[in-house]
Amino acid sequence: MKRVFLTLIACLLVGSVYSSTPRKVKVACIGDSITYGAAIEDRENYSYPSQLQAMLGDGYLVGNFGKNGATLIKRSYRPYFEQEEYRKAMDFAGDICVIHLGVNDTDPRSWPNYRDDFVGDYLALIDSCKQANPKARIIIALLSPLADRHHRFMSGTKQWHEDIQEAIKVVAETAGCELIDFHTPLYPYPWHIPDAIHPDEVGYGILAKTVYSRITGDFGGLAVSPLYTDNMVIQRRCPVTIGGTANAGDKVTVKFGRKTLKAVTGLDGKWSVEFPSMEASTGLELTISTKDEELNFSNVAVGEVWLCSGQSNMRFRLSNADGGAEAAAASTDPDLRFFNQECNWATSDVSWPESAVDSVKNLLYFRPAKWEIASPATSAKMSAVGYWFAKELRDSLKVPIGIIHDAVGGSPAEAWIDRNTLEWKFPVILRDWINNDFIQGWARERAAKNISYKKGDKFARHPYEPCYLFESAILPLGHPAIAGVIWYQGESNAHNFEAHEYLFPLLVDSWREWFGDPELPFYYVQLSSLNRPSWPWFRDSQRRLLESRPNLGMAVSSDLGDPSDVHYKDKKPVGERLARLALSGTYGFDLVPSGPLFKSATVSGREVTVDFEYSACLKASAGTEVVGFELAGKDMLYHEATCRLVGDRAVLTSPEVKEPVYVRYAWKPYTRANLVNGAGLPASTFLAVPRTESF
Repeated sequence: MKRVFLTLIACLLVGSVYSSTPRKVKVACIGDSITYGAAIEDRENYSYPSQLQAMLGDGYLVGNFGKNGATLIKRSYRPYFEQEEYRKAMDFAGDICVIHLGVNDTDPRSWPNYRDDFVGDYLALIDSCKQANPKARIIIALLSPLADRHHRFMSGTKQWHEDIQEAIKVVAETAGCELIDFHTPLYPYPWHIPDAIHPDEVGYGILAKTVYSRITGDFGGLAVSPLYTDNMVIQRRCPVTIGGTANAGDKVTVKFGRKTLKAVTGLDGKWSVEFPSMEASTGLELTISTKDEELNFSNVAVGEVWLCSGQSNMRFRLSNADGGAEAAAASTDPDLRFFNQECNWATSDVSWPESAVDSVKNLLYFRPAKWEIASPATSAKMSAVGYWFAKELRDSLKVPIGIIHDAVGGSPAEAWIDRNTLEWKFPVILRDWINNDFIQGWARERAAKNISYKKGDKFARHPYEPCYLFESAILPLGHPAIAGVIWYQGESNAHNFEAHEYLFPLLVDSWREWFGDPELPFYYVQLSSLNRPSWPWFRDSQRRLLESRPNLGMAVSSDLGDPSDVHYKDKKPVGERLARLALSGTYGFDLVPSGPLFKSATVSGREVTVDFEYSACLKASAGTEVVGFELAGKDMLYHEATCRLVGDRAVLTSPEVKEPVYVRYAWKPYTRANLVNGAGLPASTFLAVPRTESF
């Protein structure tokens, strides 16, 4: 009897100790090979569930129930429902179930045949988790990215992947469960998906951090876009959206000027408030706070914000331009401000050190920037074109002007376009880009030289790579409201104007979507004069691109330039011509926006008559005769034409061309063509086939 009593006491003591031990929260990670941790050497430590366990700590028990090759759809070729991992997951009965399935349903054996089953089967899986644990917290994930290197990417997988993403959103809404995003955090880092499907250790870490933040609500505290600094400029006359991230559930208070708004951070760590549109003002204070943190930004202005981007002629500093030193010395203006993103490493003809190559690979190409007020020191390092553009706007509008300057020497247009746009519209330019003829040979050679320290790293990155500058410069800024874009680029695409004719509208569309304005003004510079044979063709192509999208404008610069130096120094006219486009097209000033633009040509006998837009008071800019026109017959052999101006028309003849078939103007790489209008603005390069005059 004594022995039985002692045994009973022992059992009670053990039970007491056990009951006082906190029960671990069970996290069931359900999925396919990406959950399993395929394609890495040490999945026991570096799969995303393993890394999640390390992040969550001892209070959690994370179970990995990933199955290689599993599909979500029951009638597909390897349904998760029929796998041992499914049964183990149900037996585990997770308190939290994290589901990532659907990647293998992009297979042609699955989605084309059984897509109608996807939502229903996903809901059934969620019901199974709830039956195993009625109190389970269900979190489902948008699919992780598939890189464009995937062998089925363009044969359907890209489209089906996006279809499944939309279906997963429907599942989350129907089931009332939480939705997390495995796609966005990993998408700009395709080298962390080495086989185009499975992340590497770092990529799995990104997924683990995504789940960790959702489970715990820990998003690293209060954070905002790098554009938020003292002296920042916010776009006037549109709703002022101020947002960022904070820990889930945090109450965020935003005080801007005299108004205060509040928000509660969502489960995704995001918050935002929207102030009514404001007129121009200065000296405002912006305070963003939670119970634990506070961010203060002083001397905030409301005015006009423009993005200034392109390659080296836009990067060209004011201090190096003709008249730039004097302009900088006189530039002090508290309401002219610059956010000048400087590169950490120039793309000069050198091999970068290993540290540079590694940093660039991780999208750390730009130095941290802050808004600066115009002064001799700050203006001197600013884009010369951007400065003179801003100065004209400042003088004309009498409101604060803010310029976000992002330009990289030698950068091609494709480097500034977002990845998804190129994947859909021009995927071939993404493939083996360092050997891709769509990309100018000079740019590829320079990139190879810069990253030669890691020549064997097939995933080394460079600013000239398609998408790179969008992902490293534009994406981190978020979605600020801006008035428009000025753009000076093309030198690194001039070898293939046909490809550029496709890329440039994609760039415009990409940025208009990113900045949330389908009619965002986009004013660009036509290439100047330089002894490079392809440039007349490219300049004419740029002229024709004016018709490719609404709300575009082109500043002609062929009257400028240097025959042997792509970096000519006379930048003031370029900035002022861009400003004229903005003042006329965006702000409604009664100004002639452009030099003469070809409209039509007619042939009558041996004469060709050319009509232009913006043709009032045509004249020669230098001398008494207009030069630069050429005519050709059907043999396409061009001869210099004599030009006489009749009102607002140019009438052309050439003794060598009896039956004109073609007409062109300023068709020399370095041209001395001199036709201008009454505003002194130069005519654009053009090539045309005149129509025969009918009676």
